[in-house]
Amino acid sequence: MQWLGPEEWQAVALSLKVSFWATLLSLPLALLVALALARGRFRGKALLNGVVHLPLILPPVVTGYILLIVFSGPSPVGTALNAVGIVFAFRWTGAALAAAIMGFPLMVRAIRLSLEAVDPRLEQAAATLGASGIWVFVTITLPLILPGVLAGAVLGFAKAMGEFGATITFVSNIPGQTRTLPSAIYAFLQVPGGETAAFRLVIISVALAMAALLASEWLARRVADRVRGARC
Repeated sequence: MQWLGPEEWQAVALSLKVSFWATLLSLPLALLVALALARGRFRGKALLNGVVHLPLILPPVVTGYILLIVFSGPSPVGTALNAVGIVFAFRWTGAALAAAIMGFPLMVRAIRLSLEAVDPRLEQAAATLGASGIWVFVTITLPLILPGVLAGAVLGFAKAMGEFGATITFVSNIPGQTRTLPSAIYAFLQVPGGETAAFRLVIISVALAMAALLASEWLARRVADRVRGARC
């Protein structure tokens, strides 16, 4: 990484930090939502599915603006969070929140597909032997869907690394604070002579995205192989 300048390396490091926390904190919720959508039978399921996937449909700038309205200081939510020392607007934590929301649908979809591929007869067989629902999930379901969970995490991480519209609208483009990899590329392209630095960051972005896609594809194949092996 010596060919990167200090400002470029700072943007890469911040993107990795934002993406890590966005993925880590949203993964448990994505698993619960995927379970509800794959196995749940309740009124409002279609609405929940629509809300979960809304960030994929809305322009990212709209998502960022909604976050700014909800979590900025004057809003009731922002005021309550500020009272306990939690600030999102124009902070790296806000970049992590925006990245988590934008990557959340991809995580839920990957996990949901893995859940729907599991043969319910395997879980029913364990239940007939006296295992509780939680124990069946931990010992049967979770091992089968683990590659799918990891694939969702990889996709969510990659999406967080590439998130731009919602992030720059919600937390701006502050060097050292909220300037992530995409924001840095945009900033370098706005100044004369910044094309070289932007190109170096583009190479890193492409490499990370390709690695994430390959990892996700490999994990998806692992899901299919594991489910086929369990059925046999």
